[in-house]
Amino acid sequence: MLRRFSDYLILTLKGIAMGAADVVPGVSGGTIAFISGIYEELISSIDNLSLNVFKVWKREGFITAWNSINGSFLLALFSGIAISILSLAKVIKWLLHNEPILLWSFFFGLVLASILYIGKQVKTWSVKIIAAIVVTSILSYYITLAEPFASPDSSIYLLFCGFIAIIAMILPGVSGAFILLILGAYETAINTINNLIEAVSTGNLELLKDACLNLLLLGIGAIIGLKVFSKALNWMFKHHKHLTLAILTGFMIGSLNKIWPWKEVLKTRINSKGIEVSVLDKSILPNVYPEDPKLMLALIFMVVGFATILILESLGSKKNEV
Repeated sequence: MLRRFSDYLILTLKGIAMGAADVVPGVSGGTIAFISGIYEELISSIDNLSLNVFKVWKREGFITAWNSINGSFLLALFSGIAISILSLAKVIKWLLHNEPILLWSFFFGLVLASILYIGKQVKTWSVKIIAAIVVTSILSYYITLAEPFASPDSSIYLLFCGFIAIIAMILPGVSGAFILLILGAYETAINTINNLIEAVSTGNLELLKDACLNLLLLGIGAIIGLKVFSKALNWMFKHHKHLTLAILTGFMIGSLNKIWPWKEVLKTRINSKGIEVSVLDKSILPNVYPEDPKLMLALIFMVVGFATILILESLGSKKNEV
C-alpha cells in the first residue's frame, strides 16, 4: 500500500493515542487501533513477522524484506506508542492520583462510543453472535472485579506478565494495564518506565541497569505473546469476522465497570513509596460519592471522549488511503 509522509504522520499520531490508552488500567490500545481503522492491518502485519524475513533479505534485498513485513507501517505506529508511553507515563500517573474522576470520565466516553462503533460493524446477527456478546460481557465484567495479587520478584513472573498483558493490549476492550494490575505488576511496569527516563536523564547506571532488565523481561514476554496471539486473531478475522467482532464488543461492554468514574474503595495497601493506594473498589452512583463528584465536568469529559472517537473514526474512514 502506497503511503505519503503525511499518512505515516497520521499513523504515528494513532500510535500515540494507542500508547496513551495502554498506560491506563481499563482502556485498551487495541480499541484505539480498531476504531481508527488500522486494527486488521496491525494484526496481519504482526502475524507476518518471522525469522523468514532474514531469508528474504538475503535473497531479495532489504527493501523487499522490509516491505514483506509492512515495516514502515509498524515503525510509524510503534514509534508513536513508544513516544506516548515514555512521555505520558508520569502525566497519566499524576492524573490517576489527582483527577481520577475526570480522567475516567474521558475514557468512559471513549469506550462507550467505541462499543457503538465496533458493534455496528457486525453485519450478520444470529443467536450465536448475541450469545457471544452476552458471554464475553459477563466474563469481562467479572475480570474487572478481580482483586490484584502481589507479584513475586522473579524473572519468570515478569516474562509471564509481559506475555499476558500484550495479549490484552491488542484485544479491544481488554486493558493490558489492568491485567498487569491484577497480576500485581502494574506498579513495576510504570516504575520501570519512569526509572528508565530518570536514569537516562541523571546518568544513574544502577537504576538504568535495573530498569533495562525489567523492561527486557516484560518485552520478551510481550513479543512472544504478540506473535502467538496475533496469528490466532488474524485467523479469526479472516474466517469468523462477525463472531470476532461480537466477542470484542462483549469484552468492551464488560470493561465499562472498570472505568466508571465514581468508585467506593473497599481495600487499600501501602505501595513502595509509602502511599496508600486502592486495591479493590466498586462502582457507585455519583449522588452517593463521598467527595465532590464533579458531575458537570465529568459529563463534559465524557462528551469529549465520545467526540474523540468520532474524530478517530473519521480518520479511520480513510484507511484505504492511509
